[in-house]
Amino acid sequence: MKTDKGKGFFNKYSRGNSEKKENKFNENFDDNFQLEGRNPVLEAINSGRTIDKIIVKKGEIEGTLRVIVAKAAEKGIVIQEVDKNKMAEMSRTHNCQGVIAVCPAREYVDVSDIIQAAKDKGEEPFIIILDEIADPHNLGAVLRTADASGAHGVIIPKRRAVGLTGAVGKASAGAVEYVPVARVTNIANTIDDLKKQGVWVACADMNGQEYFDAPLDGAIAVVIGNEGSGVGRLIKKKCDFSVKIPMFGKISSLNASVAAGLIMYEVVRQRQKR
Repeated sequence: MKTDKGKGFFNKYSRGNSEKKENKFNENFDDNFQLEGRNPVLEAINSGRTIDKIIVKKGEIEGTLRVIVAKAAEKGIVIQEVDKNKMAEMSRTHNCQGVIAVCPAREYVDVSDIIQAAKDKGEEPFIIILDEIADPHNLGAVLRTADASGAHGVIIPKRRAVGLTGAVGKASAGAVEYVPVARVTNIANTIDDLKKQGVWVACADMNGQEYFDAPLDGAIAVVIGNEGSGVGRLIKKKCDFSVKIPMFGKISSLNASVAAGLIMYEVVRQRQKR
C-alpha cells in the first residue's frame, strides 16, 4: 500500500505541485540530451552540470530518489512528476529507475556575461528578454534574428518556458552557437538589475507608443511576451516604457518572433542613424 510520506516529500519541493502545469509546454525530449538512472542523475547534480529539469515517476519518493529531489530543489532545478506510462515513453534506455534529467543542448551564460560581451565590443548593451516563450520555433527564430541584428544576448526564464533544446537549435539555423543565452529564476529582478546598470527596458505591448517613435538607440533591453497572453503584468510594470507595432489588417497580433524581429531591426536602424 502506498503511503503519503513520499508524496508529501515531493510536494514540499514542487512549490505547490505547479510542475504539473509544465505538461502543456513543448517537451521535445528527442531533441534534448538526457541522463537516466539514479546514480547518473545524482552525479550530474553533484558535479554542477546544467540541468533544465528533473522528471520523477509519480509515487513514493524514497531512498536515492529522495536525495535527488532534495538536492535538485536546493539548486533550484525544476522538478516534474509524471505517471509511469509517460515516464516509459520518455525513457530511451527503458531502465531509467524512475528519474530522468533533461539537459540543455548548449550551456547557458550569466547575465553579466552578456553585459561584458557588449563592453568587449565597445558597444552599449542590446538585449532581448523573452517572457515565457513556450514554442521552440519561436525561440529559435528569435535567436537567429538576434544574431543577425547584433544583439549581445537573450534572457529567458527558468520556469514555464522552453529552454535550449535541439529543436530550438535547429530552428535557429545554428545561431544558438553564437548568441549567448542567460536563463534566470526571476525576470522581474533581472530587469531591476539591468536598470541599475544603465540599461533601458522596453516592453512590447499594444498600449505603447509606436516602436519607430520610441528611443531604442541607447543601452536597451526589449521584452517580448509569450504567444498567448503577451508580457506579464508584473514584468510590464518593471519596464521603463512600452512600444507597439501598428496593425492595419484584420489580425490583431503578430507571431512573437516576428514582433521581436521588427523591434530588433528598429534598434539597428536607430543605432545606425546616430
